[in-house]
Amino acid sequence: MALNYIGSKLSLLDFIENVVGYAIDEKIDVVGDLFAGTGAVGKLFKAKGCKIVSNDIQHYSYVMNKKHIGICAPLSFSGLVSELPGLEAAEDKTSFVLDHLNNSTALYSGFIVENYSEAGTRGKKHTRLYFSDENALLIDTIRQRIETWAVDRKITEDEYYYLLATLLEAADRVANTASVYAAFLKVLKAPATKRLELRQDEIIPSNRTHKIFNDDIRNILNREPIDLLYLDPPYNGRQYDTNYHLLETISRYDNPEITGKTGLRKSKDQKSDFCRKRTVKQAFAQVVLHTQAKYILVSYNNEGLMSLSDVVEILTLRGTPKTYLRQYKRFRADKSENRNYKAAATDEFLHVVRCDRSFKRYSEEKRVSW
Repeated sequence: MALNYIGSKLSLLDFIENVVGYAIDEKIDVVGDLFAGTGAVGKLFKAKGCKIVSNDIQHYSYVMNKKHIGICAPLSFSGLVSELPGLEAAEDKTSFVLDHLNNSTALYSGFIVENYSEAGTRGKKHTRLYFSDENALLIDTIRQRIETWAVDRKITEDEYYYLLATLLEAADRVANTASVYAAFLKVLKAPATKRLELRQDEIIPSNRTHKIFNDDIRNILNREPIDLLYLDPPYNGRQYDTNYHLLETISRYDNPEITGKTGLRKSKDQKSDFCRKRTVKQAFAQVVLHTQAKYILVSYNNEGLMSLSDVVEILTLRGTPKTYLRQYKRFRADKSENRNYKAAATDEFLHVVRCDRSFKRYSEEKRVSW
């Protein structure tokens, strides 16, 4: 299952696959997807037999990729046999565990109920309606159960992340938002009135050991050898930690200090350099110049903070880029509202460059440092 996610490349996977096949004439064995998001591109190359090095600074994204990239074989949930009668005999262990959680009857209020449901916030300074009362209870109940099983060592690391990611996907389907979590709707929309349901995903089989990180890209850029570095950086000033703050809170379940009408996680200004007009070119150039990958593949559209010429100019520091274009339908977080946009479609560019020119050689000429 996939989140309804800004910047998702699900609709462009065939474009990406075709460009890589056309522009790169040697075998790609290891792919780095270091702005991974929900992992759509990593899943594409995992299914093709590649080893994946995945990274994203958002914890919910890390959880999603631990599930979809990191897990390569069916799960047994053997540690829950004594707690869940019938599990041992069940043909499909994962389906059995999900059904058990879906049918939870002893419901426990927690941070989500208290801060993001109407029942929990009624009479407080800010009344919020991110989830129906029932679904908020289910999210808290299932989240606490998953954590308890992990603390008690009744589930493995893979089982933990599978269940947690599945909960995030289920919560996203019933969230009372226009798509992103920067605001909630005043009245429950139809999907938000449905009972939350954990749904089973097929595991992509793989005999490779994939690596998944939760860090700033510049900290892990060359931690693992990579043949193809895929870069899908933020295109504009909108922060993912704001747009998806509630998924981050469900993922971490850390009872954060929250603020404002929408209950944003309160933190210091940690706006990404990739989301600032004055810093994005330098941040992008740092990654391009320092990667030790053989090839770089960049997704960027015509409405980003960097222009087409900016991206090409920076990639030219490492080689001769080839650029490919496809138009696709604009992502509209508030598509149900009457709002005007500059264009109905967006131009998505894919840039491919073979890294024939080393950073050392360039830095000696231009005196560039990290």
